[in-house]
Parts: sequence; structure tokens; C-alpha cells
Amino acid sequence: MDYRYLGNTGLLVSRLCFGSLTMSPLQAKLPIEEGAELLKEAFDRGINFVDTAELYNNYEYIRHAVKGRRNKVIVSAKSYAYSKETAEASLSKAMKELNTDYIDIFSLHEQESDHTIRGHQEALEYFMKAKEKGYIRGIGISTHNIAAVEASLKYPEIQILHPIINKAGLGIVDGTIEEMLKAIEKAVKAGKGIYSMKALGGGNLIHSAKECFGFVLNNQNIHSVAVGMQSKAEIINNIAVFEGLEASEEIQKQINNKKRRLLIDYWCSGCGKCIEKCQQKALQIVDGKTQVNSDRCVLCGYCGAYCSEFCIKII
Repeated sequence: MDYRYLGNTGLLVSRLCFGSLTMSPLQAKLPIEEGAELLKEAFDRGINFVDTAELYNNYEYIRHAVKGRRNKVIVSAKSYAYSKETAEASLSKAMKELNTDYIDIFSLHEQESDHTIRGHQEALEYFMKAKEKGYIRGIGISTHNIAAVEASLKYPEIQILHPIINKAGLGIVDGTIEEMLKAIEKAVKAGKGIYSMKALGGGNLIHSAKECFGFVLNNQNIHSVAVGMQSKAEIINNIAVFEGLEASEEIQKQINNKKRRLLIDYWCSGCGKCIEKCQQKALQIVDGKTQVNSDRCVLCGYCGAYCSEFCIKII
């Protein structure tokens, strides 16, 4: 496993980060023991970095998995805290439910611009004080917006960025993938650490996974890549890809045969753009939100490119 420092933080992380959202109650809803065993498998194979968030409601998975090896695993958590009180509650919740006395990285979740960062300034100041006391090792933001990456340059206390980066630019709200890459290049020059998300475009680009992973791995400004994994086969395969190898035919067969589904996230606004583009007529609006007819859906992922809210995933 290849390891990189996250900018100037001193945090040494595996190039492959375990994105825990897909196993969580929001998506696959894996049983706690099953999810924890997957994380342990990943840790045993050299992954030392896991991404989570208060929203994912999966701290319990990670607590079981890091037991006995907490000092060997970098845990990154996120919350929507905007005030001292909400920041304190989020950090306390994370530490309690993870059974740890520190969080390696704590981030403001889904920042959009300088305006939203300033709107969360009180929480940011609380996290800075918590860092001084040793409760947090690094402070960051996650974002789908180029503007937030650019804005972070004004805040030296924001040390780590978790932006959406994939070859098609799926999910970038305010520009192109080329513009996002230019922004993170500036951030890296400023000493910030970068670990990207959604290399497979929320599963919509899974049919070109090899090219998608190559795209992010060939960019030296991306120190680590968070990838959602739901099975031992996916862990083995992804580690092989990140090491420049190929998994066995049996592992690849297991992945190709995995039954997947189209997920419409709860924040769907029912705009109907995806329905217009679905040639299979698998989508419809029900009670103001898009719903999927799984008998018609062929999991092509084309609809995801037309969702401005990035709420369509293949899991």
C-alpha cells in the first residue's frame, strides 16, 4: 500500500481511503458486525484511513473495527455544525460513539463558498480550540464546489480538503473538472491535504472503473482517494488497482456479479431532468420525488449526469 502525507498536517494516510457511506444505514444498511468486519479486513490489508460523517450514522461500525488499533487508523469525521454549541455536540458525539479521546480529522460538511464557511465560523473557531487541546489533529471541509476550495485558501486553519473529483466532473456544482483540478493545485501549493471523493461518480461511472481510478491516481495533487466498499471482493480488487495490479479473475467475477441498484437520495427535488433522459422509462415522479422501477432500470448511470443535486447513485 502506498502512503502519502496529507499536505502539511503530518498525517500519513493510505492512498486508498475507506469511504464508509455506502455500508451505512443511508445506503446498503449492512449489519453492524458485517460492516465492522469489512473495515477490519481493509485495515489488515494496509488501509489506515476511513472517512465518515455524523450524517452517515455509522460510528458504531468504526468503533468495533478500530478497537485495539485506534492509534494505527486515521479517522475523518464531518458535521454540519455552525455554532459553538452544535460543534461541541458533534465532536462529543463522535468521540463518545467511536469510543476515542480524539478525532484525527474533523471537517465542516458540504461547504459551498466563502459565504458558507463564514456562516460556520463559530463552529470553525470551536474546532480550532479543540485542536489546541488535542481533541482534533486536523481541520477540514468537504465540498462539491470549486468556490469552497478557492475560499479555503483564505483560511490557514482549514488544513484538509475533501472535494468531489472524477473524470466526468459528475457532482461538481459550479464548474468543470478542469477548473476543480486547478483549484486543488493551488490548495496543495498552500500546504493543504487533499483526499478526494466520488471517483466513480457515485457509482454512475462504474462501467469505466479502471479509467476512473487511473484518472485520480495519476494526479499527484490527490493524496488519498475515498472509495465506498461493501464487500471483501471490492476491498481486494481496489487495493490491487491502487497498487497497479489486477485482482484475480474470481474476485473480478464476484464484483461483476454483485447485484446493484439505483438509489435516489432523500433530497431529490423532483425536477424531472433524469426522467427526460432515461431511455428505459425506469424513472417516474411519485409524491414529488423520483422513484425507480427496478424491473426496467439497466443501471447505465446516464441519468446521474443530469441530476444537478447529485442525488442519483448506483450502489
